Amino acid sequence: MSQPIYHQLNPLIRLKENELLTPEIFQQLIEANDFKQIETILSGTVYGSYLTENFEKNFEKSLDQELLTTFSELAEAAPNPDLVWIYTMRYTFHNLKVLTKAFYTKNNYDGLYLPDGIYEAEELKNAVETGKSSVLPKSLLKSIIEVRDYMEESNIMQGIDVIYDRQFLTEQRRLADELDEPVLTREIITFIDLTNLTTALRCLAHKRTKGFMSTVLSSSGSIPKDTLMSFAEKDLLAFVEFIKASEYGDLLESVFEGEEINYARLDLLKDDYLTELLDGAQTTAFGPLPLLAFLNGKDIEVKNLRLILVGKRSGFTKEQIRERMRMTYGL
Repeated sequence: MSQPIYHQLNPLIRLKENELLTPEIFQQLIEANDFKQIETILSGTVYGSYLTENFEKNFEKSLDQELLTTFSELAEAAPNPDLVWIYTMRYTFHNLKVLTKAFYTKNNYDGLYLPDGIYEAEELKNAVETGKSSVLPKSLLKSIIEVRDYMEESNIMQGIDVIYDRQFLTEQRRLADELDEPVLTREIITFIDLTNLTTALRCLAHKRTKGFMSTVLSSSGSIPKDTLMSFAEKDLLAFVEFIKASEYGDLLESVFEGEEINYARLDLLKDDYLTELLDGAQTTAFGPLPLLAFLNGKDIEVKNLRLILVGKRSGFTKEQIRERMRMTYGL
């Protein structure tokens, strides 16, 4: 990928970096006693425009809108919108799950739709209902058709999630290979590996069948699927020892507490580790890395802000909120 084509985009990224919430602001938000204080803190940030009378009740939609605005702007400005889609793809596949289940159950789940900044709801809905699209990538349409074929033989809704989750990882790896950016490729492969390890742990802990485990695991990571499958229907602790001896052993050591597995901490460690992989991009003057790092930073920012707002509304303590916070951009 040619580096000079980013010379106009990266100054925009540097400007938008200055709009990200600082660690100091996050600390103030955690210490806030009520939503009135939170709104005062956010009033001087990019989230100030969302502070309507019903912000406390509707902040979920406001955060989704801020992500959509950011993703849409950068997808339009980027020399290759796929660099944005590789981050917003998780929303695309979430939407496919929502729209597919709505189609087969004849229910309306529009309230669960999360804009991805790339594909309109009607485009996805039409593809789900007809199995055809002149807009969506062939690989994405292939996922939709696989689900349609599955639903012709089964009415088990869980299969929809399984197929789309696996295809999401496949599409992530395909796009990373196509974009051919080493840091991005490493980040995606690591993401797939950690997702596979988490999935395998859950399968073994819940004594899932070998067939189910084979269906949900991805073949797109660096750990061979056959290696993971060799632990199917075996003792969970044997797989834990395998993880501890792997290249991810040091990273995940604190997840294992005796015979218990702290999945919440596992998710947090995964997010922080992937953020660290992109952290060096802030000093890169050329190429797509500043864009990739910013997209990750914005996604983490919204995730942290959502955590704080939900926590405050649900009565979480400051410490409970703080221990769930992801690493923020640039730290």
